[in-house]
Amino acid sequence: MLNLEDIAGDYIVVKAKENGVTIIGLTRGKDTKFHHSEKLDRGEVMIAQFTEHTSAIKIRGKASIYTKHGVVEAGE
Repeated sequence: MLNLEDIAGDYIVVKAKENGVTIIGLTRGKDTKFHHSEKLDRGEVMIAQFTEHTSAIKIRGKASIYTKHGVVEAGE
């Protein structure tokens, strides 16, 4: 069985703990802008990566975020 913590190295893994969790990608550069958003329902998982276009990721709602630094609980 795949353990989410094993793959959360250069990527972040977001697992929704409720319906309607929103993930928003923010751009790099002089002005920070939204460039992408996704909605997850309870139990859904999204794998995201920071790139030359994405400098920040904002998460709204109850979710577990797995990173190489550990697990963060959002919305609690």
